[in-house]
Amino acid sequence: MFDASHMPQSALGGAVFDGFARVQEIGPLGMISLRCALDHPACPAAVQAAVGLGLPAQRRIIMDGQRAVGWMSPDELLLILPYADAAAALQRIAAALDGVHHLAVDVSDARAVFRITGPRADQVLTKLCPVDLAALAPDELRRTRAAQVAAAFWREGDGYTLVSFRSVAGYVMGLLSHSAQRGSELG
Repeated sequence: MFDASHMPQSALGGAVFDGFARVQEIGPLGMISLRCALDHPACPAAVQAAVGLGLPAQRRIIMDGQRAVGWMSPDELLLILPYADAAAALQRIAAALDGVHHLAVDVSDARAVFRITGPRADQVLTKLCPVDLAALAPDELRRTRAAQVAAAFWREGDGYTLVSFRSVAGYVMGLLSHSAQRGSELG
């Protein structure tokens, strides 16, 4: 349960780098990893109860304000919500999936989240990730690598949101900042 006396800390304290694109560590965000049979009739109700959204299609993300649901694998979703709401959302998932084989885990404190913004934000990720960003659909969530570490990202507003493990947050910030240095633009 959320303890108001415990103020969550982001991995890097909101670190920012301004280059040809802006890189900023954001968060903390509430994140729940939900593993279950996505085609089970109770799954959509559990997601709706937790974040008020439906199930995304394969490799897609549904976003509404501070809440989102991303498809991570054939049996895994990433639910994103305000940090303080994660514990209550877990309880609603447990109630909706009572008797259904599933795993729902609050991974909020195990993740770091970054925003890459600006007219050439795509170039920052193009240099680091084996993804054709020109072919990335507006609502597509990509699980991939950023150099040597696992990451997931999606388009959002004027840029991209990238999630990595908190344990490599400093490395990821360094990668993104180096990739966004003025003078290193592509083309």
